Amino acid sequence: MGKVVMYSSVSVDGFVADEDNQPGPLFDWLSSGDVPLDESGEVKVSQTSYDYTRPYWDQIGATLVGRHVFDMTDGWDGKPPGGIDHVVVVTHRPEPEGWNPEAPFHFVDGVEAAVAKAQELAGDRIVEVAAGDVGGQVLAAGLVDEVRMDVVPVVFGSGKRYFGSVPRAAPVGGSRRGDSRQPGTSPAL
Repeated sequence: MGKVVMYSSVSVDGFVADEDNQPGPLFDWLSSGDVPLDESGEVKVSQTSYDYTRPYWDQIGATLVGRHVFDMTDGWDGKPPGGIDHVVVVTHRPEPEGWNPEAPFHFVDGVEAAVAKAQELAGDRIVEVAAGDVGGQVLAAGLVDEVRMDVVPVVFGSGKRYFGSVPRAAPVGGSRRGDSRQPGTSPAL
């Protein structure tokens, strides 16, 4: 079973979106270069960012997001972003009306069930959990093995927190598998 990694680009003060739930400049690095990061050719980064990001993306077997992110992106038009094989959506609601049943999206109620489904789909590959409210719930449930942040040099002051509304101290890695991982370093993006 692959590890569960909570991930997002984040402001230096710990936010993944502003008060209006917009990412602002957090993802500008995904369009500021000339090296295509995915098959669409729409995401272009610097060579340094490509060398750092692409190997990580290649390890992801499933991404877990909340229904809010799914709705904000219109479900990426049924095509998982970045060449990801599967997207698991944590939701209490059914899939959208008219949704293509062949699209590799799976709608699951509850974070524990969603992580289990994502791990089943990912096999030995990484399950990436989007930071924010759902990521915080997965962390609080003790299901996160590693936290990965790409820190962007911007201060939001307020907004949507990287760890969502984690209700208590939540260890990373130790509660589920009995190990801890040291964070890595990332190059400037």
